[in-house]
Amino acid sequence: MVKLTIDGREVQAEEGAMILEVARENNIYIPALCSHEGVTPYGACRLCLVEAVTDGRERLVASCLYPVKKGLVVKTNSERIMANRRVIMELLLARCPQSTAIQDLARQLGVDKTPFKLEDNKCVLCALCVRACSEVVGVSAISLVNRGVNREVATPFYEPSDVCIGCGSCAYICPTDAITAEDVGDTRIIDMPSGKTEFKLRKCKTCGNYWAPEKQLDYIAKQSNLSPEVFDACPNCRD
Repeated sequence: MVKLTIDGREVQAEEGAMILEVARENNIYIPALCSHEGVTPYGACRLCLVEAVTDGRERLVASCLYPVKKGLVVKTNSERIMANRRVIMELLLARCPQSTAIQDLARQLGVDKTPFKLEDNKCVLCALCVRACSEVVGVSAISLVNRGVNREVATPFYEPSDVCIGCGSCAYICPTDAITAEDVGDTRIIDMPSGKTEFKLRKCKTCGNYWAPEKQLDYIAKQSNLSPEVFDACPNCRD
């Protein structure tokens, strides 16, 4: 364990833990859009910037990527930090002006308008969906493609993915609802900024309800060395 100071408060943490993680464990708020405990840190949104002082040197760092160490001093809400966050928030608000999540966070940070040209996006390029698909699900069906202003989340060559199992993890983890998943009848529809994909749902042999994509269940059965018949019944109808 190491001791460090965050906003004048001395705290203890495991050496190597990230500042953002330690702050959250101690109920110290640092805003972030691209961070989730289920995936590795990425540092995309930059909203989690803090001032880190170590060995007499002060600099701005992304708290989700900066490990704590003995004697570290962290400032999460200095005037310098707040000024930087507001500019970042203005850029996000310009990119996704219709996003409720972005609007709410902007108000929280004291930003009610942006001087930048408005766009019509929902995706903030946080890559949470990409990381969840790769690290949690293990299929890597989507990725960040192109560069610069054309950067976006998409399937390879913008074609329906052969490896996507329709689990909806990308929609679940998306902070701005840029990706959605909806079950309509016997079909699950995954709607991404780059297009829609449909998946056939399996029908429970007991209650008759459609409950999960067949590709997802086949994938789970294969990964777990289970018989596909294990998933003939939905969770509510299993013994």
